[in-house]
Amino acid sequence: MTMIQLFSIGFSLCFTIMVFYYIYKARLKEAYALIWVVTNLFFLGLSLWQDGLNWLSKFIGIYYPPAALFLVLFGGVLLILLQFSCVLSRRADDVKKLSQRLALLEEKMSRAEKGK
Repeated sequence: MTMIQLFSIGFSLCFTIMVFYYIYKARLKEAYALIWVVTNLFFLGLSLWQDGLNWLSKFIGIYYPPAALFLVLFGGVLLILLQFSCVLSRRADDVKKLSQRLALLEEKMSRAEKGK
């Protein structure tokens, strides 16, 4: 094993431990952690399988393996950003609905106070 391979395996294992620690401490929801764990397992697999990056680059049709790795990283970041955008959109809708319900409740309370 080369030094860079050992470093990437160590980094992947440390990152996996960190993700599970954040799940345990309830700082990271399981739905979000799934993306991080799957991504990390992919990179751990590439770290353990020495010819994996070469195979992946040939499969994609890229002749320079680090460029294939960059493409995969970029695609992963785009997927994570898409998921976060969906979550933010849902949360914005939730805030809007809660604000509307609060406004209706305040209106009901002010009418009830005027009726006394």
